[in-house]
Amino acid sequence: MALFQAIYTLLWGDLVTIPLPGGSSLGLSLLVMILVPAGLYFTLRTRFLPFRLFPEMVRVTLSNNKKTEHGLSGVQALIVSTACRVGMGNLVGVVAAISAGGAGAVFWMWIMALLGSSTAFIEATLAQIYKEKDPLYGGYRGGPAYYLHALFHPQKHRRSVVASLFALSGLICWCGISQVTSNSISASFENAFHIPPLYSTIALVLVAAVIVLRKNATVRVLDIMVPVMAACYFFITVFIIVKNAPLLPGVFGRIFAEAFGLRQVAGGGIGAVIMNGTKRGLFSNEAGSGSAPCAAAASHIDHPAKAGLLQALGVFIDTLVLCSCSAMIMLLTPAELTNGLQGMDLLQTAMHYHLGEFGVVFIAVILWLFSLSTFLGILFYARSNVAYLFGDRWGAQLAYKILALVMLFVGGLAAYQFVWDLGDVGVGLMTVFNMIALFPLAPKALASLRDYEENCMPPKS
Repeated sequence: MALFQAIYTLLWGDLVTIPLPGGSSLGLSLLVMILVPAGLYFTLRTRFLPFRLFPEMVRVTLSNNKKTEHGLSGVQALIVSTACRVGMGNLVGVVAAISAGGAGAVFWMWIMALLGSSTAFIEATLAQIYKEKDPLYGGYRGGPAYYLHALFHPQKHRRSVVASLFALSGLICWCGISQVTSNSISASFENAFHIPPLYSTIALVLVAAVIVLRKNATVRVLDIMVPVMAACYFFITVFIIVKNAPLLPGVFGRIFAEAFGLRQVAGGGIGAVIMNGTKRGLFSNEAGSGSAPCAAAASHIDHPAKAGLLQALGVFIDTLVLCSCSAMIMLLTPAELTNGLQGMDLLQTAMHYHLGEFGVVFIAVILWLFSLSTFLGILFYARSNVAYLFGDRWGAQLAYKILALVMLFVGGLAAYQFVWDLGDVGVGLMTVFNMIALFPLAPKALASLRDYEENCMPPKS
């Protein structure tokens, strides 16, 4: 436990503290010091890809949605990665950021999405370049474990230590996330419907088991679930925004004022505003953690850069669209109704204000769908990591699925802080190991981008 706590503190604790005016300070964790400079570096190296090639991201998404017998389509890979991004970070994560950092934290989440989009492009493109055939499920597999292997140990018959550590960190992280998702579901269903956690958890585990224990049911279910639930959440939010349109100038003014405002500096809170928005933005969009490349590698696509553009768009969808939706729901609610509330209580109170009892029920149901999709998505990610560590064995694949289902059940009944921290440590270690490969291998992804722009993009009119 002491070793575990030391690793947690190293990854997430404030390693460097910068004094700010007004008695505030800006604490920088190891992950922030890795991911923010990486985002800046890759944004510069891709020549501001998120802004310059946004129309191309949309065009590639619309033109790569045909299903194929040789693997996932590009859009299916995007849906799988979106299933994992669109989860706790979009609901409870945004609530936590605003609770701790105020409205200004939303601005810094937007900034992290713009920077993270370039990082997502690099890692997804590398996953495509180094993917390999999947003899168990068909199609392809890959991700950071595979391009780390190519970097450190090109011989096929031996495993790389660093690649193995990444794969193990991912499996640990996703077990922790399984526990977190089910706990949030049981809590929200108890608040909304007064259903005991045991019953809602059993229902969740049974539904998840039926899907993940079948060979290739996960992608078929996510193909339907993710677009529907994301669209429902988006349009409900648009209704709330239109209904409260006169308040929007004040909300945006508050976001920008609190992101840079003198009141936060004078009150000693500007550091909390910046860091809560930054940390939650990194947690939500997952860019740099090495998760989404596990889906990107599975797509059958005619150019590696297309997979990168699809995943870069996924960061936009997650943070600039869906996280902003959650933020608007809360910031358009009178402050006197939400003062002192946190987590799901805050979000459900805001939804009750906007939509009455329907709002409370809707947010409970949408959280159930978001969390189930997250669980299904991480089990898809786990396929390639399990195969890297244990080889092409159905027994190993089945054993990990059963372990994840057990964690899903345990998490629904009680919140164990150790397991929550286990997920944070897992994703932190994944990020560190993934970044070890991204910088030396980035020239390959950048060369792929140049080739795509020169030979594959339609001529400008």
